[in-house]
Amino acid sequence: MRVNGTVVRRGDIEVGETDHVTLGAPPATFPPALGLVHEDDDIIVVDKPAGLLTIATERERQRTAYRMLRDYVAAKPRRERLFIVHRLDRETSGLLVFAKSEPVKRALQAQFEARRVERVYVAVVEGRVAAPTGTLSARVAEDPVSHRVRATSRGRDAVTRYRVLDRRGHSTVLELTLETGRRGQIRAQLAALGHPIVGDAEFGSRRDPVRRVCLHASRLGFFDRTGRVLTYDSPAPAAFARA
Repeated sequence: MRVNGTVVRRGDIEVGETDHVTLGAPPATFPPALGLVHEDDDIIVVDKPAGLLTIATERERQRTAYRMLRDYVAAKPRRERLFIVHRLDRETSGLLVFAKSEPVKRALQAQFEARRVERVYVAVVEGRVAAPTGTLSARVAEDPVSHRVRATSRGRDAVTRYRVLDRRGHSTVLELTLETGRRGQIRAQLAALGHPIVGDAEFGSRRDPVRRVCLHASRLGFFDRTGRVLTYDSPAPAAFARA
């Protein structure tokens, strides 16, 4: 109970004729660090900023997209739950979908496994990519100690299609479509191609004009439980124009 917006814990408080009394929990507040793209009874689609983890690690357990959204749905009157479907690297911005139930989570993850999910990224890479379109097929592997992903002949298969959106003096803007969803595959494959993503020092970039890795998850498409196709788009950050 609140009187004039202040929570009261005593039942014998005096209330005046002009006081405003409200009952019930306050509405849940969406985390300001995230951009809400879509929410319904089954899913939440958000736009994650660069620099924010999707889920917890040994070093960071509190400030993650999952933790923020979990607290948000738990504060609702129905006390909803939240389930992780996929993730983006800390350095990557863009679209993420979370499920609100185990069955929805399993159905979405099955689509990811079957490669039925549309996942499109925009990246600004160093140098001028000559071919207007192409396919990156270098295998990738994760180092068990450092957890860094690298292109290698003995790793897991990874396929990324690309097309050139713009060529600049020292960089190229690419649209990249994932055929497989290996962790870090875009960053590793572009580095192996000789065109690391601008700002991605871990993969050999020598330029960082906008102080971030210039990789953004710009489109996410999948099927809902009725079989309807849902597609969400997020424009590349305006800062990419300076890269």
